[in-house]
Amino acid sequence: MGHEVKIGYSFWGFLGPGVTDTPDGGRSHRRPLVDALIACGHELVFLQTDRDRHEAGDELGYDFDSGLPEIDVLFLEWRWPIPGRNTTECGSPGHTCDLHRQTELLNHYADGQGLPTVIWDKDRRLPADAPWRRRPGVTVCEAALSPSPGAASLLFPVADQWLDRAAPEFLARTDRPLTLGYVGNQYDRDDAFDRYFAPAAEHVSHAVVGKWQNTARWPHVTFLGRRGFHDAMALYETALATVLLLPRRYAHAGQMTQRIFEAVLSGCLPLCPAEIRHAECLVPDSLLVRDGTDVIRTLRWLRAEAGSSTHARLLADCANRLEPFRLSRQTEVLNGLLDTLVCAGAAR
Repeated sequence: MGHEVKIGYSFWGFLGPGVTDTPDGGRSHRRPLVDALIACGHELVFLQTDRDRHEAGDELGYDFDSGLPEIDVLFLEWRWPIPGRNTTECGSPGHTCDLHRQTELLNHYADGQGLPTVIWDKDRRLPADAPWRRRPGVTVCEAALSPSPGAASLLFPVADQWLDRAAPEFLARTDRPLTLGYVGNQYDRDDAFDRYFAPAAEHVSHAVVGKWQNTARWPHVTFLGRRGFHDAMALYETALATVLLLPRRYAHAGQMTQRIFEAVLSGCLPLCPAEIRHAECLVPDSLLVRDGTDVIRTLRWLRAEAGSSTHARLLADCANRLEPFRLSRQTEVLNGLLDTLVCAGAAR
């Protein structure tokens, strides 16, 4: 980065562990990214509600501003309309004001001031024909290995320290009574769950943590409901393996969520559906699966190898494949984008 900038950062979620009743999936990667940007010399001010303080009672020491402060760059974790939640009137029961606030920020900074703007479409919800994709001074990022045309790749980052401390031999020797675990919410994952997880759950010990409301079709599956962030991560520490379940819009773009490094660095081996784009880059061939039968076969093999040198080598291989997600690497990507935007803005 040629110079430091003041970034107005808009996100709807938590920087700390937050509260149990929330679908926010950014808690293992958002704060490391924020701290890395600050370490680069940038000043950050957060432009949505301080949910850590208001909902979780955590005072984390970051700057929040409910107004429209002077900033150099607007950075948005993209929010989209959710009927009955952020599309209702302010103050109505169940209303969240993330979408209204985002609209206010875009109108003031991007439209009104022509301020350099980064839209991180983490959920792949920004329409392909959205005017923001063609607006000068606006860069759209996606957490995908093959982002949409015109978008830049900004992956979910894993902290360098967490990656560097990976200890495959120790993790392989850890007792793992659960054969199959899954951490995550149901959203748009029914087809993948039907194909890969549910068949295996009939044959092995398993558990699912997350918000799964429509589960009648899987009476044999053990759903534990939502758990706090640390409790959810603890599931990985007791599970031998997980299956990386993605919505189709993620799978087609090779957009892997933070679940892969949360699992691997806890010693939980990730089975990856071969239909996911770039799956061969994410896990070794022996962990690619094509259907439920394949999952069952692989789990039986892994259980037989649990604690062995083969187990440790698989974990080491998976950890090495996380290098593209390394925080320092993704920070360089983002700094380069910011530098380009700011310089272009100055030229305009």
